[in-house]
Amino acid sequence: MPHLTRAKPGTASTDLRTGFGVPGFAHPLVAPAEWAELTRPGTPLHWVVLNVADGPGSRPDPHCLEAAGRLRNAGIRVLGHLDTAYGARAFGEVISEAHLYMDWYKVDGFLLDRCPTERVALPEIRRTVTTLRALCEEAHVVLGHGIHPYPGYAENADQLVTFSGPWSDYRWSQVAEWTADHPPERFCHFVNGVPRPHLEEALRIARWQGASTIYFTDRTDRGGRTDPWETMPGYWDEIVSRIGTGVSE
Repeated sequence: MPHLTRAKPGTASTDLRTGFGVPGFAHPLVAPAEWAELTRPGTPLHWVVLNVADGPGSRPDPHCLEAAGRLRNAGIRVLGHLDTAYGARAFGEVISEAHLYMDWYKVDGFLLDRCPTERVALPEIRRTVTTLRALCEEAHVVLGHGIHPYPGYAENADQLVTFSGPWSDYRWSQVAEWTADHPPERFCHFVNGVPRPHLEEALRIARWQGASTIYFTDRTDRGGRTDPWETMPGYWDEIVSRIGTGVSE
């Protein structure tokens, strides 16, 4: 089993070049090929989310320890999945789960999934992020809103997920004007149901809207019955090749 140490700062950079933010594959026992593929040299990864069991689980999972160790040994940033339930979860519950991720999996940061978007919820999210940074000094914090939030959230995290949803919505989406005040590395787009023939168009939209961290897949949620992020897209090799050589304007 790989020895778990935190990735060195800067080894998994999030710069202007487009790269992947993986929202979280299925458990390594269910999706071993997906987890193994992430460590292939040259894959343009910004980070990968580890979601053991809707959080860190009740005890260290040896399969997740191994998967996280392989990623970290490859210099890839691993983020723990924390569900904020749109602000409904207690502060203490979220921080307690963060402690477990740190203690067991030595994560390099956190994705705050189902993050609220309203101005009124901002102080509590700011409190949570401040505490996470105290717990993990160089934590990479991503707020998983899924839509454009109140602009003040951008001052409290490294990145914001400003789109998460189907291609049918993404292809007609509009970017909020305030995002122009920030560089592309501050924003992430997760899009499911992207047909292979529209992959180039989807990549162009991400660039036009100023998001350098993406995850596109042809998988769908089948009306909410499945998680489209649990497996790799059928065109994984193609999209890796496109991003690895730069995305055309």
